[in-house]
Amino acid sequence: MIEERYELATERIRSICEEDTAADTFRGYFRHVARFIVMLDELNSEMEKGVYAQAPLDHLKRWNERLYADILPEHYGTSYANPDYAAEKLGEEYGQILSFLYTEIRGAVAYVFERKKEYLDILYELFIEIYNAFEEKEAPETAALKDIVYWYASDYSDVFAADRIREQTDPAASFAADIIMNSDLTDLRYLYRFGEYISENEWKTAEHLNSLGASVIRKMADTFTEGYRMGFINTGKDLSVKSVVNIRYVLGFERVIRQAAENFTGMGLKPVIYRSGVSVLTKRQHLKTGYYGAIANKQYEYDHRNDQGLFLDKKFVERKLEVIQSAYEQNKELAAGFAGPACMDVFGERPFVPKQKDTAVKLTKKQEELALLFDSRSAQITNTYIKGEERSFTIVAYPVPEIGSQYKEIFDEIIRINTLDASLYAKVQQTLIDALDRGKYVKIKGKGVNKTDLTVQLHRLADPQKETIFENCVADVNIPVGEVFTSPVLEGTDGVLHVSRVYLNELLYKDLKLTFSNGMIADYTCGNFERELENKEYIHDNILHRHSTLPLGEFAIGTNTTAYVAARKYRMEDKLPILIAEKMGPHFAVGDTCYSWSEDIKVYNPDGKEIVARDNSVSVRRLNDVSKAYFHCHTDITIPYDELGSITAVTADGEEIRLLEDGRFVLPGTEVLNEPLEKYNN
Repeated sequence: MIEERYELATERIRSICEEDTAADTFRGYFRHVARFIVMLDELNSEMEKGVYAQAPLDHLKRWNERLYADILPEHYGTSYANPDYAAEKLGEEYGQILSFLYTEIRGAVAYVFERKKEYLDILYELFIEIYNAFEEKEAPETAALKDIVYWYASDYSDVFAADRIREQTDPAASFAADIIMNSDLTDLRYLYRFGEYISENEWKTAEHLNSLGASVIRKMADTFTEGYRMGFINTGKDLSVKSVVNIRYVLGFERVIRQAAENFTGMGLKPVIYRSGVSVLTKRQHLKTGYYGAIANKQYEYDHRNDQGLFLDKKFVERKLEVIQSAYEQNKELAAGFAGPACMDVFGERPFVPKQKDTAVKLTKKQEELALLFDSRSAQITNTYIKGEERSFTIVAYPVPEIGSQYKEIFDEIIRINTLDASLYAKVQQTLIDALDRGKYVKIKGKGVNKTDLTVQLHRLADPQKETIFENCVADVNIPVGEVFTSPVLEGTDGVLHVSRVYLNELLYKDLKLTFSNGMIADYTCGNFERELENKEYIHDNILHRHSTLPLGEFAIGTNTTAYVAARKYRMEDKLPILIAEKMGPHFAVGDTCYSWSEDIKVYNPDGKEIVARDNSVSVRRLNDVSKAYFHCHTDITIPYDELGSITAVTADGEEIRLLEDGRFVLPGTEVLNEPLEKYNN
């Protein structure tokens, strides 16, 4: 039946390439999309006949270019995937809908490679249904087109969303794992079997890893998997009852991922490696969760981050939540064995500042509220089947070749940074914690262009001999080593956090300024755009994640001066991921605390003291209404040492304990952290 539907759909679409039944205004669009689908059918045929699997490298590269050419920056200006161009050619309302349709159909690239012909049937039939509406009328009502889109999203949630749950928990859904574990990784043709866009970054990364010795690859993999294992040990969680680990990474690192998968297997964990979502039904805005290749065009991804605004309403939210609940129930044994994600991130790409487009789909205020409601309730469902107090994670990052001509040297330096002596840092960081535990609050001030002036209130200790406020982070789940952090008391946490330039979730912010009142964001701005309204909208969408406000969920002091020196030496400060950048100065996370969904689990530092600052006055609401306790986001913002004036702990009796001054550690016992700085400056 699936085959028959496919043949009927592709035959009909072939005829659209030549028809002139749609009005002149829309004919070019439908022919273009139809030709794209015919191209996918050609690819599908090659795969079914085994031609693609045996093809030479040049043939595979040409396919990759054909599949993604239309959305690459140099062609995007005249692509129907671009809402500006679609609006210009088709009219604004039609442009939004039809640009969305083309974007959704572009997800079929992945389905061809994964042999998901049922998914292809669904998408191709959606295209035909909308085309038919333009055959019947010169310009059908946009309400009728949105109705078609709505029922597509609603009817097929039980396919796309339900399958997504299974892919996230079931090792048998092994498309990517099979490629990674069974391919000849010295033959880089394997990269083109994933169906992702392959740029020089992925190609040269794989080449570089192939040039490294087995001992280096094992060292990278062992750092990754051992951090994951220690995350369970340090939080008192039982890894032995778990059976599945989700590996998330960017293509090119397969040699390390294969070794990591073998390490995890030795721990009793089977890898789940699923693709980052390609459908409006499985994506979360423009963010990537899962494995993926090069992002062909970040503006394209950003333009379509809100496409669900075409159909999002309360009925759809209830429908999708029902599907998620049912899917988890059907896979509850697999979900119970899910141990959490192990993430290998990358950095080094050119910072991206998106263009805000009036033609792109935007959520209404009501839809924003519904999106937040969905996030809250879906997280609650997930936590019912994959309990937060039973799972952990780890994350590490490496550079990509785009970082510059010193790529190989930088890569080696990052390996060194990721494997620094944790015992040295544990001792020095304990000295910091001992001083901070005496504090009632901490004052943080910037210097020069940095206008930070912030007071952070600290939890009180009932028994200082057995309790502590800050966690001593020594490179388990959060690699590399180098921070002490806490969940601040919100009441009395006031002031301004300012950073001249920072890169958050793949987006660049200039002159970012957040104002806090009683620990909650009271105002915000940045200097990315000329219009202040656009600056506020940018922060509201991408830092506040559409919440009206967020709490200060974390205050930390980064201690990894070695990483800081490397960043300055190679002039890559603006390209480092927050994972490393947060270790290079004080940082502040807006959103949930680091202990969200597991606040009631006792956590201890290496010295045996219990970390008691796991809650704040927002997260504690979970005891009465969990929907009011969490924001489902956590964004770290770092003040680099060179913008830091001072950090001072102030005790209850007014004594000031100076920890850092003018970007240097001045607390006795922490001066060793200045050595990399002094060596670099000299």
